Amino acid sequence: MPNVSRHTSLTPAYCGRLSTSPIPALRLPDESMDSEQTYRFIHDELMLDGSSRLNLATFVTTWMDPEAGQLMSETFDKNMIDKDEYPVTAAIEQRCVCMVADLFHAEDLRDDDPSTAIGVSTVGSSEAVMLAGLAMKWRWRQQLEAAGQDWKGRTPNMVMGSNVQVVWEKFCRYFDVEARYLPMEHGRYVITPEQVLDTVDEDTIGVVAILGTTFTGELEPVGDICAALDGLAADKGLDIPVHVDAASGGFVVPFLHPDLVWDFRLPRVVSINVSGHKYGLTYPGIGFVVWRNAEHLPEELVFRVNYLGGDMPTFTLNFSRPGNQVVGQYYNFLRLGRDGYTTVMHCLSDTAQWLARELAAMAGPDNKQVFEVISDGSAIPVVAFKLVEGTNYTVFDVSALLRSYGWQVPAYTMPDDASDVAVLRIVVREGFSANLARALRDDLVEVLAKLDRTGVGGFSDEEHFAH
Repeated sequence: MPNVSRHTSLTPAYCGRLSTSPIPALRLPDESMDSEQTYRFIHDELMLDGSSRLNLATFVTTWMDPEAGQLMSETFDKNMIDKDEYPVTAAIEQRCVCMVADLFHAEDLRDDDPSTAIGVSTVGSSEAVMLAGLAMKWRWRQQLEAAGQDWKGRTPNMVMGSNVQVVWEKFCRYFDVEARYLPMEHGRYVITPEQVLDTVDEDTIGVVAILGTTFTGELEPVGDICAALDGLAADKGLDIPVHVDAASGGFVVPFLHPDLVWDFRLPRVVSINVSGHKYGLTYPGIGFVVWRNAEHLPEELVFRVNYLGGDMPTFTLNFSRPGNQVVGQYYNFLRLGRDGYTTVMHCLSDTAQWLARELAAMAGPDNKQVFEVISDGSAIPVVAFKLVEGTNYTVFDVSALLRSYGWQVPAYTMPDDASDVAVLRIVVREGFSANLARALRDDLVEVLAKLDRTGVGGFSDEEHFAH
């Protein structure tokens, strides 16, 4: 029996503890591990994940300049909330808030006074939504108090489409606000001004309009909704504010559709949220919420602490968080500027629209059209499409089989009252090149050919996906 040495300098990489002894997954291991072994163990397990670059389900950025990645790795250890200890990081955060507020045409911005931008950076749009909703609720209470009315016996409500992201449902549930959902219908997956007027009342704290819906990427008619509410205010005195959920479209529309008026140029829009880690082109998680002016952010919601040194006003749900995300966002703002963002968004839109045309042109063995395109990537770079009636398989089959080629293309049902419509969606992000789009097209052609041969189902559990 040979004498096998266990000295680390002689043991081959995969003949040590990692290969011969199980590592506990649900409790702390009894023994410590070598740092290189620990890295290898976790690195190898992560290989079983899908490729983030081929994940066309997510809006979240999966590629940045290497220099941006380096800057972010250098600032992981800086606590964003500790503004006294990290004043430069704090200044960078405020600069980003100012740039976002300026992009959305906020009021009273002055170059010599950054504090005139009313807003905060957040972990993502989910936190930003919570903060905007709280500001609306507090404003509603203040207005009732100013009118000599008791708000404690009344239930505030918020009006929004059934197509909103789930965080709006969370806000309403967590903070005791009645959610009034406006239904969709076949062929219409955004809300209408008429629906809004039929639903709002004196206890409505605000209306949510989406700039780039999660389901299809479409833009809701913010201007028309505001005009309808302007008319309501003139006729009945109901002054109801609008919040724009621009998580997906806030960093697209100003560059792709600069003439579209949807932001603070509309007097009824009081707050806007946007995700930096979506089309702000920054790794997760970073978002922003900005207000038209200080009037729409009640002072009671701003806390001041001094136990980290200095007096720090704060309006966040998360307290400690790394400063690297805001640094990454600042890098993109400086690196790209308006010209760069315009170039990127037009490039992504061109790729999305090319892909939409290819999908619309795909035909089955009987030479009949396979897909009906719902959104073609011209609003924001998102393509949503469904199978035409009579196809011998489902969108869930298409999605499941595409995974065998490495692509993650989500299949899902539309919101109420169009939940019997099932679609596929492709989010075109930076890093998804025209060449990759062609590769996806080619793989999709092969997938359809396989499905035509195999017939109905067999590749997915449609009921599981539908629910």
